[in-house]
Amino acid sequence: MTTKIQAVKGTREFYPEQMALRNFINDKVRAASQAFGYVEWDAPYIEPISLYAAKSGEELVKKQSFVFTDRGGDEVTLRPELTPSLARMIAAKQGELTFPVRWWSFGPFWRYEQPQRGRTREFFQWNIDLLGADSPEADAELIAVAATFLRSVGLTPERAAVSVNDRRLMVSQFDALGIPPEKRMDVSNLVDRRAKMDSDKWDAYALELGLTQSQLDGLKSILGNYDLWKESAELVRLFAALEALGVKEYVKFDPNIVRGLLYYTGTVFEAFETSGSVRRAILGGGRYDNLLADVGGQPLPAVGFAMGDVVIGIILQEAGLVPEFQPSPASVLVTMFDDSLRLQSLALSTELRKAGLDVMVYPEPVKLPKQFKYADKMKMKVAVTIGPDEASNGQVAVKNLGSGEQVLVSRQAAVDVIRKFL
Repeated sequence: MTTKIQAVKGTREFYPEQMALRNFINDKVRAASQAFGYVEWDAPYIEPISLYAAKSGEELVKKQSFVFTDRGGDEVTLRPELTPSLARMIAAKQGELTFPVRWWSFGPFWRYEQPQRGRTREFFQWNIDLLGADSPEADAELIAVAATFLRSVGLTPERAAVSVNDRRLMVSQFDALGIPPEKRMDVSNLVDRRAKMDSDKWDAYALELGLTQSQLDGLKSILGNYDLWKESAELVRLFAALEALGVKEYVKFDPNIVRGLLYYTGTVFEAFETSGSVRRAILGGGRYDNLLADVGGQPLPAVGFAMGDVVIGIILQEAGLVPEFQPSPASVLVTMFDDSLRLQSLALSTELRKAGLDVMVYPEPVKLPKQFKYADKMKMKVAVTIGPDEASNGQVAVKNLGSGEQVLVSRQAAVDVIRKFL
């Protein structure tokens, strides 16, 4: 007995229903991006591992990347994220591009993680970035793009929200607590883990990192202060801009949002579903002003975010927000009456396509009821038949598959009648 070959662990097979969901997300991503003037781009799917070593963190490079040595002896990886590739490509053309640059992309990525609900090893991701603008209004624009997408897929502010913080504000708070600069990253990671750990374990972990009880108490006070944003001039401007952009109802300040990656320098934000079963972030990003210089370019301010398709796909399905699946893009079936009329049926389908209709031809002459039943299962709306009598009279039979109505018309009039039935 032949052993069935299974798909690689953590990958997904896109049957037509799953492909329709992926395309729905892609279409909404494209619309939200283009509404704000962003242009599409992409980067290689395979990159040198050294590209990620400087800024993406040891865990991403050593534990989560699909790393292999190619036949030339170079260490390469299936790309685990896109921002380092973006930085390299911008740096390479920095003297030629017109700034600010607004770019977006939707493509495949790979991370060697433990597959679980909402997380796979292969996924598609929306990346969108604004480079060359250093202002709270630029940050607000990216958040507005995210909120526009959420609104476009039917997620209301009651169902999804974008949480915002600023790392500069948090650094000033850490300094006020006497936390030394060398411990800032550890404390940021501590804050990032707070929602994922029991409070007692989180407290113990904080003390293990070297915080004093006084510093821990002060940190907890900071993380519970949801008016802290008013002490940041940047965040005050940010929220004013969000109101002007018409998306403020989607956005709230949260001092617990710090983002784990190393390259964020200012505003950070994440979007979450607030009422469903998925606790993972829908999207996340922020300001990263140092990355261009780290890959050999001139210093350049930048802000952006990324959204994987797995979590948002689950949320949309659970919320009943995915459009009904259409088994066929063709709304018209041209039947195959018998062997003698094969070419007539094919020629008719060509005429209808030239008129702008999406048309499928049944591939062999079987009984018409079977062909109509097939069209019904494919949720097609019209069936067109050329039988011997129709062929000799220059006519076709057009059937409305919804109502059952059938009319006999000249071949020249078929397009108009079909359009009335659609």
